[in-house]
Amino acid sequence: MGRTYIVEETVGQYLSNINLQGKAFVSGLLIGQCSSQKDYVILATRTPPKEEQSENLKHPKAKLDNLDEEWATEHACQVSRMLPGGLLVLGVFIITTLELANDFQNALRRLMFAVEKSINRKRLWNFTEEEVSERVTLHICASTKKIFCRTYDIHDPKSSARPADWKYQSGLSSSWLSLECTVHINIHIPLSATSVSYTLEKNTKNGLTRWAKEIENGVYLINGQVKDEDCDLLEGHKKSSRGNTQATSHSFDVRVLTQLLLNSDHRSTATVQICSGSVNLKGAVKCRAYIHSSKPKVKDAVQAVKRDILNTVADRCEILFEDLLLNEIPEKKDSEKEFHVLPYRVFVPLPGSTVMLCDYKFDDESAEEIRDHFMEMLDHTIQIEDLEIAEETNTACMSSSMNSQASLDNTDDEQPKQPIKTTMLLKIQQNIGVIAAFTVAVLAAGISFHYFSD
Repeated sequence: MGRTYIVEETVGQYLSNINLQGKAFVSGLLIGQCSSQKDYVILATRTPPKEEQSENLKHPKAKLDNLDEEWATEHACQVSRMLPGGLLVLGVFIITTLELANDFQNALRRLMFAVEKSINRKRLWNFTEEEVSERVTLHICASTKKIFCRTYDIHDPKSSARPADWKYQSGLSSSWLSLECTVHINIHIPLSATSVSYTLEKNTKNGLTRWAKEIENGVYLINGQVKDEDCDLLEGHKKSSRGNTQATSHSFDVRVLTQLLLNSDHRSTATVQICSGSVNLKGAVKCRAYIHSSKPKVKDAVQAVKRDILNTVADRCEILFEDLLLNEIPEKKDSEKEFHVLPYRVFVPLPGSTVMLCDYKFDDESAEEIRDHFMEMLDHTIQIEDLEIAEETNTACMSSSMNSQASLDNTDDEQPKQPIKTTMLLKIQQNIGVIAAFTVAVLAAGISFHYFSD
């Protein structure tokens, strides 16, 4: 017996309204949440067409082999940044003409694995062994409206397709539960002089991976209480006459306590490291996660919050580096530090749902630009007045020098005239071909790059 996908009715309406406009096919993403018993799909979004693809795909004989996986996976990576904790890209869909109805399976399979691999590469966390490892592919024939729903095991590249049930339900996420927390971070990442061949981005991700373990091992208070992970999240909450949890309990306050290594049984050693600089991340991060209301477990809620914390910090760092590369920020010659105003997190409600999606806004970006970005990435119109700014802006400072010893306190040493930022310029030349295909809008926490002189 295959998996069952419970799908929001508006998703079905969205898919039905997609017009091929003479093209051979249209592909896109399916977004929702996994659970042990069934999966929930609350949103679908088509992949924006490339201008140069528009003409090629209008030929009736165009094959699915022409599907641009690189473009589709980049879209998936951008969309994954806009998902709060608890939501995932569950799979891909494709709508084809009748002539291509029999050619879809291999193309969908390749696309699904490519999307999952691309998104997973950027994560600071891993799926657990208990979690569902199946992802869905949905094929719809534009002429007959016939649906083919299949799943593949993402842990097994050679896995065969399994049939799955696709069932629509009205108001699927209208009573989902939300969890909110504010996390204060202060992360110091030394940049080892022995890893000068690494990009700044790679060094930073390595440092964040170490910090991620603190978040994973933290203690999570839900409404001020520590709850057993196997307990029902709604245990003790009042229910209405219909048996549903009352609306007042739809939101939970979560607090994170990171553990201090004070156990005498745990040996700690100090490491002396020669560094070329350091990266500091400091500030308050607003996090949100959502979970279905069908007997949710505490462990599922905590896991969703953890992953939102890790995702939003990692995503903003990545967006910062993209911005520096795309705009080639000029070097300040009269100052040892550069200050950058980083964008903050903005939330937008999903119509007919308690779930909110997110994006990241620079200070100099208008609300209209955020609205247009949502339209481009998610193919959904939002109202500017619905934008909810969750955070205040902070600044980031960057300074650099060669061959120095990292210090948390000493940042006043005189800086040399030739900074390590040259490495970033080299990275621009090496990576210009893989810069994001979409204009993306980077941690309401400050990020500072410190490089200390000899």
